[in-house]
Amino acid sequence: MSGYLTGKSLFTILVIILMRYLILASIAFFVFYVIKRKSWLFRKIQQRFPIRKDYYREFSYSLLTAVIFAVIGYLVYLTPFVRLTKVYYKIADFGIAYFVVSVFLMIIVHDTYFYWTHRMMHHRSIYRWVHRVHHLSTNPSPWAAMAFHPYEAIIEACVIVIIPFIFPVHPLAIGLFLLIMMIYNVYGHLGFELYPKGFSKSVIGRWVNTSINHNLHHESINGNYGLYFLFWDRLTGTINPMYDQRFDEVKSRVSNPKN
Repeated sequence: MSGYLTGKSLFTILVIILMRYLILASIAFFVFYVIKRKSWLFRKIQQRFPIRKDYYREFSYSLLTAVIFAVIGYLVYLTPFVRLTKVYYKIADFGIAYFVVSVFLMIIVHDTYFYWTHRMMHHRSIYRWVHRVHHLSTNPSPWAAMAFHPYEAIIEACVIVIIPFIFPVHPLAIGLFLLIMMIYNVYGHLGFELYPKGFSKSVIGRWVNTSINHNLHHESINGNYGLYFLFWDRLTGTINPMYDQRFDEVKSRVSNPKN
């Protein structure tokens, strides 16, 4: 086992995870928190910015999460363990159409997995030991995208262990899925809403998770447990009743001419 964990392939996975996080979070942070900090303040969901120690905490825990993700990814996909899964390596084996569909299947599976594990982590018996670290960011920034306690990081990473046992997946499809996951995680913790006014009440938008929805989760702690979609939140009644009102309020703000 120790021989595996010192291989170049593990380091490569770690670099990929870190670069994906650093590039996406950095772009979001510098655009919304530095360049447009004053002129776009009226668009900020919570009308204040986190303090410096919040950024440091989020960044530090995210680095630790990246290491945990890398180790689990390495053990599943780059050791003999992979032979037990349905991972395949030639796109032609299942065709390009299936390749594309498999990415969407992973998103759907992950959304279900995330909702129920996330809701479980809010149970009073384990919240303080597993999920409280992430909720120290009551006003999250893009750096909070992977700011998990190690126990939570393991739970979050287990979705990539489960998926290849459910249906065939190509490594490139997994890579695309993980990229989409990181993009939506950064967006969810952005602190700014990118979807247009009225989106939360639209035919499609009422089923799609938004930055306002997840920000409300960080602010109020309970409810709004989904990641990409709101299917489970709406079906089980865990959507915050103030969500639509909050969405309308944020998207109705107007700029201060002085900015």
